[in-house]
Amino acid sequence: MSVERDPDMELDCTAVLADVWLMLDGECDDATRARLQHHMDHCSPCIEAYGIEEKIKSLLSRKCGGDKAPDSLRDRLTLEIHKRFTVTKSDATDA
Repeated sequence: MSVERDPDMELDCTAVLADVWLMLDGECDDATRARLQHHMDHCSPCIEAYGIEEKIKSLLSRKCGGDKAPDSLRDRLTLEIHKRFTVTKSDATDA
């Protein structure tokens, strides 16, 4: 019996959650959105976290009255979020 591997389920949940705000803001491409959505459809911790983030975004939108943050602030926050959630691998072998 052969079991087909689903590459979307091999996504690290940390990577999925790092991109949740991009998805909520409509800033990811269709392929990324589909990949993230597929993962969340099968990963209850990720869909729960997505729901929480969605509620936070909605609350912020209501309480901020439509005010828009400066682009420079948005760029800095995006960079910081990606720095915190980016997993790097290092090669321990010497050349």
